[in-house]
Amino acid sequence: MLITSKGQVTIPKKYREALGLLPHTHIEFECVGDELRIKKAKQVTRGQRMIEIMAGKSTVSMSTDEIMKLTRSE
Repeated sequence: MLITSKGQVTIPKKYREALGLLPHTHIEFECVGDELRIKKAKQVTRGQRMIEIMAGKSTVSMSTDEIMKLTRSE
């Protein structure tokens, strides 16, 4: 098997079928010694992905209590 000039390889059909790797399946790579391992990526919901993207992004110097006061009507 050869790697293309774009760094692509074709996963043989028997392995795709055995692991259920369909088009648009997310995969992860892991380097162990001189081996490269491919595995299905963990399923992440859209909401989980949004939280991961937004986590730690706040630049506001307000406390949680101050922010909650702004979101509640009095």
